Amino acid sequence: MNAETIKERITLIKSKRETLLRLLEQPDLGTLRIDVNQALEEMDDLIDEFQRTFPEAGNL
Repeated sequence: MNAETIKERITLIKSKRETLLRLLEQPDLGTLRIDVNQALEEMDDLIDEFQRTFPEAGNL
């Protein structure tokens, strides 16, 4: 996998993150809230690692 493909996928992941944030605002989420929080944490970790690995990419 080349760097450009990774950048494209990170951009896609960032766009999906917004969907999870909106889902988290739902009052009837129940125990699924734990999974949504976990997914957000893992996405944030992945984005942080990407930015450390490719600092020249800036903030996509």
